[in-house]
Amino acid sequence: MFKWFHRSKNNHSKHLSEFKERLVMQELASLDIEAIKQFALKDWELGETHGLPHWQRVERNGIILATSEVNITVVRLFAYLHDKCRIDNGCDIEHGKRAAIMINGIRHTLLKELTDNEFELLSKACELHTTTLRTGNLTIDTCFDADRLDLERVGIVPYPNKMATSKGEYYAKNLSEFYDLAVLLTME
Repeated sequence: MFKWFHRSKNNHSKHLSEFKERLVMQELASLDIEAIKQFALKDWELGETHGLPHWQRVERNGIILATSEVNITVVRLFAYLHDKCRIDNGCDIEHGKRAAIMINGIRHTLLKELTDNEFELLSKACELHTTTLRTGNLTIDTCFDADRLDLERVGIVPYPNKMATSKGEYYAKNLSEFYDLAVLLTME
């Protein structure tokens, strides 16, 4: 009677296994994500709307969206750094540019393990995440969609045609499936 439910649940389990495998394969190596989180939280005064709970969801969303072609290290770093330079929770169109400038200041300390290419991807993702629909680079575009799939926290439903990746578009069209996966990933 409820075969569709069991099939769906098994499909979610398969997706969850794929996410875990991807994380194991692309660990952050010697990069300390906890140090990045602490850096992002230092002097943070804007609360949770663009703070730690949002950053954690962006990280989770990026893990869900990532494919084998996506640099998961860049996506996870983006999650904790992209809003670090906001000056308010409203319309702050320049915060991405400020974040790109800010990460230059930690290039040789907290981000010293990044390759030049990874650093450039992170910088561009931070700089462009509020002003650019898509870049054509799958890692940067995954960063964009990971952030956009958390827009409901501010009362905005993610529009499929405003997503940068095909997976982002799919999940924007199928938000309940996305939220089911997000819950499963959070529970693991």
